[in-house]
Amino acid sequence: MKRFLSLVMHPFKFRIFLLQKLPAAYFSGVRVQYADEEKCVVTIPYKWFSTNPFRSTYFACLSMAAEMSTGVLAMAHTYQQTPAVSMLVLKVEGNFHKKATGRTTFVCEDGKRIGQMIAEAMASGKPTSITARSVGRNAEEEMVADFAITWSFKSKGN
Repeated sequence: MKRFLSLVMHPFKFRIFLLQKLPAAYFSGVRVQYADEEKCVVTIPYKWFSTNPFRSTYFACLSMAAEMSTGVLAMAHTYQQTPAVSMLVLKVEGNFHKKATGRTTFVCEDGKRIGQMIAEAMASGKPTSITARSVGRNAEEEMVADFAITWSFKSKGN
């Protein structure tokens, strides 16, 4: 897990990963600011590539940043597991509270619960799911949006 987190926190290596695997996230400016076993902080700027006609950050870009804040935690817990664990987003629910007109920072603090669900999937051989919450705030710490993202995990060895 620590190896994966060090890759995520490496500014050059993770940007190359984004460019290759998630080009929309790369070009819109989604960046991981911090990640450990329990928490992930992801930002999305307000810039030309992430705007909508209403002079705010496009909802899909906000969704992308929120999903990444939960997905990084899931990937950290599944990284190089034996047997491998597949992960899939089952559901995304978003609530928008305020116009996003600057950098929005999404925080997910569900890493421990995500790790427990992955361990359960590996031990039982049955799929498990968890709904992780990510909250986006602006520079003034006002809530811009909150998301509930449901992930499914399944051990590939059973």
